[in-house]
Amino acid sequence: MMLTHKMTIAGCERYLPICRVTDDLYIGAFVIFGDVELTVACATELLKKAPEYDYMITAESKGIPLAYEMARQAGDSKWFLARKAPKLYMQNIFSVKVHSITTAAEQTLYLDGADAEMMKGKRILIVDDVISTGESLRAIEELVKQAGGIIAGRMAILAEGDAQDREDIQYLEKLPVFNAKGEIIG
Repeated sequence: MMLTHKMTIAGCERYLPICRVTDDLYIGAFVIFGDVELTVACATELLKKAPEYDYMITAESKGIPLAYEMARQAGDSKWFLARKAPKLYMQNIFSVKVHSITTAAEQTLYLDGADAEMMKGKRILIVDDVISTGESLRAIEELVKQAGGIIAGRMAILAEGDAQDREDIQYLEKLPVFNAKGEIIG
């Protein structure tokens, strides 16, 4: 039987499966894909805390429903996506390497040159589902800087591990990390 961790996030009660990262480190798997109620509630609560911004950006893929819903609620007509692979329609691509805690191998994030041009001199709000090691956040920040954008803020639904202590991140809840027995270790 899989261990779970009960959380209330933006007023929604959920049970997160506890998944192995290493023998000594387990994380609560938080997935908003397909959970419309949770996505809408989290977007609403994050927007209450959001600084002024011109555009939002997130990384592919778990941040997509969140960024979309935040943009929809805020009445934004455009938001940006850092892709995991370049697409045929993308030109003048910017890229940066990233190694996330939930991904086994190093990845590259890509930004379309047309999106980068729109970011130049604009306030960009970075949003994601979970910030843990901060590696994905760092990669997105680098893309925004390469594009000439100004970081307006950093937001996530959950902060995990060391990210909970960062003062430069706005988030809704702390997501603990666990040992193999499912006990909270941080």
